[in-house]
Amino acid sequence: LAMDALRQEDCDVALAAGCSLMLAPSVMSSLCAMNALAPDGRSKPFSADADGYGRGEGCGVVVLKRLGAAIDAGDRVWAVLRGAAINNDGESSGLTVPNGNSQRQVLSEALRNARLEPGEIDYLETHGTGTLLGDPIEVDAIRSVYGPGRSERPLILGAVKGNIGHLEHASGVASLIKVILSGAWQGHPDCRP
Repeated sequence: LAMDALRQEDCDVALAAGCSLMLAPSVMSSLCAMNALAPDGRSKPFSADADGYGRGEGCGVVVLKRLGAAIDAGDRVWAVLRGAAINNDGESSGLTVPNGNSQRQVLSEALRNARLEPGEIDYLETHGTGTLLGDPIEVDAIRSVYGPGRSERPLILGAVKGNIGHLEHASGVASLIKVILSGAWQGHPDCRP
């Protein structure tokens, strides 16, 4: 939404943020009752040892500007966001059961919005909660969107939840910040110190 507001010139600067704090004991109780949480409190994305996710707390904020305006202002450009997509997971069998069709749709839409082909992507930061049901559904959706026609160049998958837990409402911005700070964007001509 922030990127759309910038593109439509509704604003010149936008803040995109997420914050998640564990303040209500009832949420933890509900997640425990659903067996959604890992007994050891750790998320293990895409692991054979996956047994639920570990919750985390955090807050992240990114400042967004149109690229030309940032360059003109002499701002440090950490990354160029070419496109994004959001959707609702839609109907599924439950909170911990993702909808594979919805995941395929949002992955395809993100590629279209960024004007990229699947083979141009080297790294994908995933949701990767570390659940025995959710991770395989996500990988299947990724394989169906990024797999066909892919050359021998691998698609590397990552998930910040293995390091900091599932930040729930802040998980998207945590993933974005991880990718930016990891240097996955390096080499883009407009990114400079």
